[in-house]
Amino acid sequence: MKKLIAIILAGALIWAGVNFYNAKKEEKERKAKQAELQKTEVLPQVGFKAPDITLKGLDGKLYSLNDAKGKPYLINFWASWCGPCEMEAPDLVRMYDKYKKDVEIFAVNATIGDPVQEASAFADRHGFKFPVLLDMDGVAGLDYKVFSLPTTFFVNKDGIIVEQVRGVLPPDQLEEKFKKLIES
Repeated sequence: MKKLIAIILAGALIWAGVNFYNAKKEEKERKAKQAELQKTEVLPQVGFKAPDITLKGLDGKLYSLNDAKGKPYLINFWASWCGPCEMEAPDLVRMYDKYKKDVEIFAVNATIGDPVQEASAFADRHGFKFPVLLDMDGVAGLDYKVFSLPTTFFVNKDGIIVEQVRGVLPPDQLEEKFKKLIES
């Protein structure tokens, strides 16, 4: 009888050990798969790769939103009729002038609801020196799930979104986010 109990206990211990090992292995595989998805899955949210969209600029060139030449970058969605965008524009220009060697800015105009002439006048009035891209059919706004303007995505040099901001940031907070982006 004691032998039978010992065999049952040994079997139970072996069974528990195998189950524990398999559970740990499955958890490790799940985490590895999740980490891989975060590198390749394109979702417009923090921790995921920024959607790669190609848009025509005011200068007539085609730009890929992920073509920041190895630098971290900012994608700012705006419109000329947007009051908060008007408030934010001078701060973006100042930040670009100060950090342009370290950070790229793509200013994406919601052209589907904003005439190109108005977008061009807005960019000229504020002295935009960074690429101004035209979202003529609203696809970029839809892909990035932009529901309000301005909306800004901070993207690290690996193309991963590290922060998303809806609305205008005070200049000191905007600069802090630029510095944090450069360090990421």
